[in-house]
Amino acid sequence: MTTTPNLISGPGTASANTPPSGLIWWSATRLRDAIATGEITAVELMTACYDRIEATNDSINVIVHRIPREEAIALAQEADRLRDEGGPLGPLHGIPVAIKDLVDVAGMPTSRGSRAFADRGPRATDVPHVRKLREAGALIVAKTNSPEFGVGTVTWNDVFGITRNPYDTSRHAGGSTGGVAAVAAGMLPLVDGSDSGGSLRYPASFCNAVGLRTTPGLVPAASGPGAWEPHSVNGPVARSCRDAALMLSAMTGTDELTPLGHGLGATAELGAPGSSPIRLAWSEDLGDLPVSTEVREAFRSVRRTLEAAGVEVVDVDLDFAGVDRAWQTIEMFGWFSLLGRDPIEHPERYRADFVTNVTEASAYSTTELVEAQQRRYELFVRFTELLRHFDAFVCPGAPVVAPPAEVPWVAEIEGTTFDRYFQWQRLACRLVPSQHPVLAMPAAFGSSGLPVGIQVVGRYGRDVELLALGERLELLLGVAGVRPGLHG
Repeated sequence: MTTTPNLISGPGTASANTPPSGLIWWSATRLRDAIATGEITAVELMTACYDRIEATNDSINVIVHRIPREEAIALAQEADRLRDEGGPLGPLHGIPVAIKDLVDVAGMPTSRGSRAFADRGPRATDVPHVRKLREAGALIVAKTNSPEFGVGTVTWNDVFGITRNPYDTSRHAGGSTGGVAAVAAGMLPLVDGSDSGGSLRYPASFCNAVGLRTTPGLVPAASGPGAWEPHSVNGPVARSCRDAALMLSAMTGTDELTPLGHGLGATAELGAPGSSPIRLAWSEDLGDLPVSTEVREAFRSVRRTLEAAGVEVVDVDLDFAGVDRAWQTIEMFGWFSLLGRDPIEHPERYRADFVTNVTEASAYSTTELVEAQQRRYELFVRFTELLRHFDAFVCPGAPVVAPPAEVPWVAEIEGTTFDRYFQWQRLACRLVPSQHPVLAMPAAFGSSGLPVGIQVVGRYGRDVELLALGERLELLLGVAGVRPGLHG
């Protein structure tokens, strides 16, 4: 089935007498406030979410595990009881949330989209950011699909299959944070995600949603050797920047087993939109990367809209020499650090290009690793210096609109061909070594009627400031409220 975008009321605009089924499109911020005041109950919200999941998940295949409805309703009843008793409520009290199937959630299996892990039973403990979400009152009810170990920026695997785009189910939703599709489809108001090469940003761009690649350490990582490495980070997914900030407020904080952690706490929530002048550094292709004609035209229309609203936009040309190789070296070595030689010795258990990644990394020299670290620091300095003069740096969210669901990855853009899965995602990968926060957000719709997002790079450690700027751009661009015409 193919669907087309359908404009309905934007987030948070529903009236108090909206029936429970309409709750699926309320903003998370509005839902949180409505539960706290008794305008709605957590049970009503949970019922609406489960009704939507059951009606639409077969079409897009994003929820790969969920607790039974009766258990979810029991969690919501407990949230309502706590509200009725008048005690303090967390920033996500009563809000249903799903977690990416790369991380452990107590009582749920973690397959990582891999045959090698598909038969593992429920996990015993939560990873740190999931534990913090629970402490903030979130009701963790489901796991969302991911490609094997998060490899690639489209979601498919041999365990659960393809996650499809709510705006057009013949297209990919993007990945590796396939859970963006659950938010875009109205199944849940919030999900989490992770990003080492675009995994929060490409799916947000394909699904007219918001995904934030956070400053390393802001959201505590899982314990283990990877906790020392800033390459991959966790972040929020929502339908608006304000909702992403709300979720971020619940995910941040320190953890005694996470060495890079530094928390923000509730200060992540946004105040009223500002009115100061906005000055943006601008790049259509990060220097030389292929970008489709459709995306270029949409990106240029975004610029015209912003400039007409008084935003100053300045073309800049950053030096990305050596950055592609640095990202590749750090990314591949991360997979080798995670699993060692097992994919090499037992390739039948893994996706073929994942085996290639680990095999490549097993042969890296110390010189290659040191050079990658040097290029990463140099890019960090370049962005830090650039953002002394601009509020943010902006480029397209992805080089194409959502690709056909049957392709494992995009192999050609405007005559440029790629022989490795990650080469088409360099528009996202090139920003990772900077370590600055990157916001992917709704910006336009292309000539095909599919969403086109933008990436907005903010100052290091200023994630809340970046989300506040994103909200101002969101209001100027006016497409965040466009919902998919996906019917159950």
